[in-house]
Amino acid sequence: MKFDKQPMVNWYDPKQLAFTAVKTVLSSVFGNFADRRELQAALDKETKFFDYSHKEELWLDFISDLGDGFNPTYTLAELLSRDALTLRGKSIKRGDVLIMGGDEVYPTPEKIEYDNRLRGPFNAAFPKKEGDMDRPDLFAIPGNHDWYDGLTNFLRLFSQKRSLGNWQTRQSRSYFALKLPHDYWIIAIDVQLNADIDYPQICYFKEIAERHFNERSKIVLCTSEPSWVYKSFDPKSESFDRLQFFITRVLFGKGEKGYEEKNKTIKIKAILTGDLHHYARYEPKGSPDGTCQLITAGGGGAFMHPTHTLKQQISGLDGETAELKKVFPSKKTSVSLSFLNLLFPYFSLTMLFFFGIFHVFTSWVLQTKLDAGVSLMEKLSKVDVFGGQVVDFFYAIIQGLSHHPGALFLNLLLFIGIVLFSDVKSGAKNWNYLAGLVHGLLHLINFYVLLWLFSRINLFQLGLGINDPKQILLFVVEMVLAGGIISAILFGLYLTFSVVVLKNHITEASSSYRHEGYKNFLRISVSQEGLTIFPVGLKKVPSNWENVGSEEEPRFEGGDIQYDLIEDPIFIKNEKIS
Repeated sequence: MKFDKQPMVNWYDPKQLAFTAVKTVLSSVFGNFADRRELQAALDKETKFFDYSHKEELWLDFISDLGDGFNPTYTLAELLSRDALTLRGKSIKRGDVLIMGGDEVYPTPEKIEYDNRLRGPFNAAFPKKEGDMDRPDLFAIPGNHDWYDGLTNFLRLFSQKRSLGNWQTRQSRSYFALKLPHDYWIIAIDVQLNADIDYPQICYFKEIAERHFNERSKIVLCTSEPSWVYKSFDPKSESFDRLQFFITRVLFGKGEKGYEEKNKTIKIKAILTGDLHHYARYEPKGSPDGTCQLITAGGGGAFMHPTHTLKQQISGLDGETAELKKVFPSKKTSVSLSFLNLLFPYFSLTMLFFFGIFHVFTSWVLQTKLDAGVSLMEKLSKVDVFGGQVVDFFYAIIQGLSHHPGALFLNLLLFIGIVLFSDVKSGAKNWNYLAGLVHGLLHLINFYVLLWLFSRINLFQLGLGINDPKQILLFVVEMVLAGGIISAILFGLYLTFSVVVLKNHITEASSSYRHEGYKNFLRISVSQEGLTIFPVGLKKVPSNWENVGSEEEPRFEGGDIQYDLIEDPIFIKNEKIS
């Protein structure tokens, strides 16, 4: 298929910010009134699961957060398409089943975005083979970005038995259950936009738990957010409580007379998720068999999230202490990459010009004559701050604002907007608020200092008139460039301080520099011995992909893909039930 290669989304493009914000608000509001999951259940009343239990051994791939920039998305798709990967000298075969764990497209789920950022790269990496009787199956659960259109395009792609390259979609709902060999199950849930799990979905999984689980059943649960991590960031987060409720009441059947006794011996062996774009594994402290593994593997193609903000110990299932065992990238590397925010003006030119133009507009509002028949710029041009006239500087500003409420409104709009941008949902909230207040104040100080400086230079030192076209043009250029650059630097300093010191703003501070490296996915084996998870990681992805095919049937060649295991394979041995 023909598609356009897309770079990573620039989340600091004001147009992109506004468009995504509107989508988020609309999906949150209307999602409560028209839950697409309920419509799916109404159209598909049969509670069916997909049975792979006849196989002696089954291989699965798990990837999440993948439909963003072309380079990382295509690189991962190309690896997933290979017949086998060589990991530490051992050949590991391609998954019989590919599971996408949420956020299959960025930034919003328009059809064109799915085509350019997901379908195009995956079709090119693994073209459909007509007559292939051994095509791998594909299942997906939606993340928050897939939900921004109410799942319209997600369902068109994943629930209508279509192909994604040579992968074949199978599901009919946005959630599913897979019966695996040796009494293993994949249970994949749709948590919508941080909402309660809908009643039809609960009924679906209750029926499977009651009728098809046995005392030896072992569960691998897939969800679209690492709620255990979010709970450690913000104790008020309810997403982990909803996950715990689903496990206890729906899967274990607590309080359900029909199957509580039967299911009391089943085990949750692992919970797999994405949403945070890194690899992180938590394990119950002192657990002899290493269960339940809490694994975030959200490195499928989007920008990289930091790992140094993760807590070493958190509360896992049933209040059990879980310890952080491995992260990718390392915490040291994560901190180093966070300092790229100091180059914020380079990475976000649109924000630079936004700040600059905003300052120019505010300056223009301030230029109406004051009581003495002079403008604020004319008044400031006569103030020698370095000569000790600091009080005169502040008096002129106050006089200007008192005569121009529109400028005061713009100042407050800038200040309040920046303060509200503060991340107060994690870490030490008082410090977070203080950092936001200081950040907003610095932007106002920057504006008025530059207004004084350019007034002093243009009117006093160069002798230009306030209405001289040369002066006006010079001032606009000065304020757009200097004002925009300094404001962007302040923004980058704030993000750097926040993510490195306060350990918050993890999304804002990592999406700013759009790092393509440190990608990952999981390759999983289910055998008679147990469950083995191979976490595959890439520090860098090739960026020199060239189309050597046609526009209609693209085929890309590029640099060598260097991949390896992030850590030793995670082996969960099958237990014998007495």
